[in-house]
Amino acid sequence: MAIDRVVIMSADAVPARIESRGRFGYAKRVVVPKAGNPVQVAFMEVPPGCSAYPYHWHEMATEVYVVLSGRGVLRSPEGEQEIGPGEVVVMPAGPAGAHRLHNPSPTEPLRYVDIDTVARLDVVHYPDSGKFATALDDGTNTVFLTSDAVSYYDGEHDAGT
Repeated sequence: MAIDRVVIMSADAVPARIESRGRFGYAKRVVVPKAGNPVQVAFMEVPPGCSAYPYHWHEMATEVYVVLSGRGVLRSPEGEQEIGPGEVVVMPAGPAGAHRLHNPSPTEPLRYVDIDTVARLDVVHYPDSGKFATALDDGTNTVFLTSDAVSYYDGEHDAGT
C-alpha cells in the first residue's frame, strides 16, 4: 500500500511479525511497507543474544538504522563496532555496506528504527554461507546457493550437448 498522506505512528500501534530461529530473532513492526513506496520503515526489536539477520549486503538497497535503546555490535567490512542509543548507522548498497547487527546483552532487547530504500527487485548476498537471494518489493524472497551455479546455456535444448 503506497503512502499517500503523512504517517505518524508509535511502535505499539503496529502488529509485530515475529521471527525466531536459533540465534536469529526479531519482532518487526512495519510502519511503511516496501510495496509501492520508495522506502520501507520498520521498528525492530532484537532479543538478547540474537541477531536479526545473517551477515549480508544488498545490491540495490541502502539501509539506515537509528538505535532507540539497548546496545548492539555491528559487524561490517571494517570489523565489529559497538553502537547504542542515539546513533545512526548507514549501510550503502554493495559489498562495502555488508552488515550484521547482534544484540550482545544477556537481558536487554535492542530496539531500532530500520529505514530501507526500496527497489522492485534487489539481490541480497550472504558471504558467510555462500548464498544469495532475489527479493521483490512485495516480500517474495527466493534463496539460492552460489555453488549451484550453472552455465548460461545449461538446459537449453537448442544449445547442443
